[in-house]
Amino acid sequence: MSRIKDVFKEKALMAYITCGDPDLDTTTQIIREVIANGANIIGLGVPFSDPTAESFVIQESNIRALKNGITTDDIFAYVKELRKEIDVPVIFMTYANVVFSYGADDFYKNSKESGVDGILIADLPYEEREEFLPLSEKYDIELVTALSFNSGKRAKQIAKDAKELIYVLSSSEKEMEEKVESLMADVRSVTDVPCIISYGMCSRSLMQKMSTLSDGVVASEDIMNILKLLGTKAPETIGEFIQEVKNNQ
Repeated sequence: MSRIKDVFKEKALMAYITCGDPDLDTTTQIIREVIANGANIIGLGVPFSDPTAESFVIQESNIRALKNGITTDDIFAYVKELRKEIDVPVIFMTYANVVFSYGADDFYKNSKESGVDGILIADLPYEEREEFLPLSEKYDIELVTALSFNSGKRAKQIAKDAKELIYVLSSSEKEMEEKVESLMADVRSVTDVPCIISYGMCSRSLMQKMSTLSDGVVASEDIMNILKLLGTKAPETIGEFIQEVKNNQ
């Protein structure tokens, strides 16, 4: 059983962290804190100069990491070292241009050698996933299926083709409230592949509702907001926040 599949014996909690913001030592401290407080998947953002699918707070985090000189090679080396102390799934959160500019085969090869379990390409259209599936199979790395709240009639087809994990991108609180039940009904009608929802910035009641309907949730913007405010002093506060989310799942 892969690390990703093994997680879903219980409700999952993914913590998103932009790698290298504000530095790699702080990233390590945050990862330690979130795991100690209940996160069982790490979504590691690979900084990109134009992260258009992200909220403003995560865009800012990407820019801070890049200004601090973080590179894709730094991240591969970092995860390889991190694997010496953690065993939870690590999923790279990135963009097609990052993979293509590095060289797609080399990106997947280095991801595998570093101990990455999955890759989510935020701007990858469903119709173009075939460009990456052969590499996913070659290196045994999950190409995480991204689904949005406005996928509409396409949601069933997208979900049906998922292999190990479906990641629902966050949206406005209003849209999530209105559509989460129908979206999850569509997903469950075609597959039992685990599905997690990134809740962005929303009320705790809505987060609990999405957690109940899905196989888990993703904390991202809240973490990045704490990091923006506290910088290198953020890890302990982020850990406390993750414990609160876990207790309310």
